[in-house]
Amino acid sequence: MRLLDLFCGAGGAAVGYARAGFDVVGVDSADRLAYPFERRVADALDYLDAGGWLGFDVIHASPPCQAYTSLARDKWRTADQHPDLIAPLRERLLNIGLSYVIENIPTAPLLDPLELCGSMFGLPIRRHRHFEIRRRDADDDRMQTRTDLILTPAHAHDRARRVVGVYGHAGGRSTRDGDRHSTADWRAAMGIDWMNGAELAEAIPPAYTEWIGRNVL
Repeated sequence: MRLLDLFCGAGGAAVGYARAGFDVVGVDSADRLAYPFERRVADALDYLDAGGWLGFDVIHASPPCQAYTSLARDKWRTADQHPDLIAPLRERLLNIGLSYVIENIPTAPLLDPLELCGSMFGLPIRRHRHFEIRRRDADDDRMQTRTDLILTPAHAHDRARRVVGVYGHAGGRSTRDGDRHSTADWRAAMGIDWMNGAELAEAIPPAYTEWIGRNVL
């Protein structure tokens, strides 16, 4: 199956889907990314409007999260300076009718989201992400929700291990947990070895989408 990876960044989600068996093609407006698969440089919404989704079976989208962060909304009050892309993206995806996944932070306005975190996969990482998942039922052509989906973690989290928080400014260091984590720490915790600090700050561990790819889609 072919998967279109919108707002693809440097490919954390893409690698997970590839491990699950999908052929992945990315789309992002940034032209300098360490994306490990075929990629088109384009605006994601414009790409959908131009029919770029034709020939794909599934669409994954990770639109920018700046409009939904609590800091931007409550402290910096800059949320209105960033585009709210989820609603127009969802409208397009529903009209297209393919199975889709929208990924974002927990405060984003996703519908009936599935929450994943590193501890569910035995990763020493604090990075919660929500996934809005709609599946096309091949028998009756209806879009199906994932309300019946239950995640059973494959590994219990070892609380004796140091947990790495991947957030903060680009470069891979944060003092939010009272400790300082390097870019190397971030790479090891997320299972990603090809990104720099700025790319890691925007990425999700491939384990998340590998699980979704194998067990949902």
